[in-house]
Amino acid sequence: MRYDPCLHVVLHEPEIPPNAGNVGRTCVAIGAKMWLVEPLGFRLDDYYLRRAGLDYWDELEWEVVRDWGHLAERLGRGPDWLFSARGSRPYTAVRYRRGDVLVFGRESRGLPAEVLAAHPERVLTIPSRPQVRSLNLANCAAIVAYEALRQWDAGTGPVSG
Repeated sequence: MRYDPCLHVVLHEPEIPPNAGNVGRTCVAIGAKMWLVEPLGFRLDDYYLRRAGLDYWDELEWEVVRDWGHLAERLGRGPDWLFSARGSRPYTAVRYRRGDVLVFGRESRGLPAEVLAAHPERVLTIPSRPQVRSLNLANCAAIVAYEALRQWDAGTGPVSG
């Protein structure tokens, strides 16, 4: 079953297969499309990627793009929201719209500085205590995606695109 995605969840140069697999599972749960921007830190046939996505992988709408420019070309626009531990505006301070593009960076370094600098008004963060450098990528994607659903009052049923 394919759907008109309620959100576009972008993982920019992800490194850890289970994170991508878990984000994929979240995307299936809510009706979002997952985008993977190369280079990837794993192979797409990676056991751990598939394992984390369990048997949902066949239900996932996803696409791999070669770089940031190709992503914008395929989407027909740029990002709506960029997420960074270095951001100052909380993810709850904005109104999400259906079809928004949510971009999350590499686990070890986050999004490139030039990407964040090009869209400073679109950089959001998930607040945490100073003792924590950053949150897990899959957890961040789920937190933000479900905040969007909460704002839309989607309830607990499946999201139709």
